[in-house]
Amino acid sequence: MSDFDDINERGLVLVGCGRMGGAMLKGWLARGLEPGAVTVIDPGLAPEWRDVGLRVNADLPADPAVLVLAVKPQMMADALGHVPQLRDTLVVSVAAGTTIATFEESFADAPIVRVMPNTPAAIGQGISALVGNARATEAHLDLAQALMSAVGRVVRLEGEHQMDAVTALSGSGPAYVFHMIEAMAAAGRAEGLPADMALELARMTVAGAGALAVDADEDPAVLRRNVTSPGGTTAAGLEVLMDAENGLPPLMVRTVAAAAERGRALGRGEK
Repeated sequence: MSDFDDINERGLVLVGCGRMGGAMLKGWLARGLEPGAVTVIDPGLAPEWRDVGLRVNADLPADPAVLVLAVKPQMMADALGHVPQLRDTLVVSVAAGTTIATFEESFADAPIVRVMPNTPAAIGQGISALVGNARATEAHLDLAQALMSAVGRVVRLEGEHQMDAVTALSGSGPAYVFHMIEAMAAAGRAEGLPADMALELARMTVAGAGALAVDADEDPAVLRRNVTSPGGTTAAGLEVLMDAENGLPPLMVRTVAAAAERGRALGRGEK
């Protein structure tokens, strides 16, 4: 039996089909979700989705298996105002900063799962964290995990209190890594490398090291030591990067803390 058998029978509603919504939809269809079972609500739907058999901006099914909210947090209030009350429907949100309590105001009796994915989901290399409300059973969590597994790995949180930290670490994290690539390329240029070569070296070094970290499944400290010879060039660079006061560790703590605090502020409804 497929994870999507019940969805294919009852239907799935996807509100918002931008970069993240589109990535998830692509993964679901590849895993056996029938296009005709999907109702997409998105006035600005990209042309690529209009001729694949989806139900586009149509009336919602009477009792869909899943409602997925994939609009930006700033658009969430407007989106919820256009979704009717649903019975026995799992509500899944991938919007940062929008709490489960907010959804419970619109879906008082529904099982709700809040998910934080990240942008590498666009190529099936994402990592998502999820947590459910009191009405979300193990079966609901399993279904949400099956949906998010279509775009990468999934972890389950102990409680919603961990979501701001997840958002700050893995949700915002790709931007930190992209900036690291920028900074490494700029440092290469400063040492005399051509701009295109410095960028290619930085980009592939980060990509390769990340792939190795996942494939090796070892403590990154072990991997770091494996490429660090005493008194060598890597050791000299790491002496600067690992400085306890001015290096990467304290900077990353401040970075993630700032992002987590912004997530908490968004959850409080601050602009």
